[in-house]
Amino acid sequence: MLTKYFTKVVVRFNPFGKEAKCARLLLSAIPPAQRLSGVSVQNELLTTDTTKKPTVKITFKDKAEMEVDPSGMTFKELGNYFDRHSRKLRLKESIESQ
Repeated sequence: MLTKYFTKVVVRFNPFGKEAKCARLLLSAIPPAQRLSGVSVQNELLTTDTTKKPTVKITFKDKAEMEVDPSGMTFKELGNYFDRHSRKLRLKESIESQ
């Protein structure tokens, strides 16, 4: 997963729900050096009696925001979903640097 273009990551999940594995893998995919260099990572653990829905919301360097419910996705599908926009930013960056 291309995490280079993330500026903010918000993950909300139930640790005992089916979305927990996907959410935890997403959080572990962000390198520690990137967390120190400016990526804001927020996570919220939900209880079984809460009315909030599990979500993963990512803000990119171009201020675009993408939000998805991780309970119906695998980590690979989640990575592909966010990589679509990251690849666009990488292409734009490579065109501008030439």
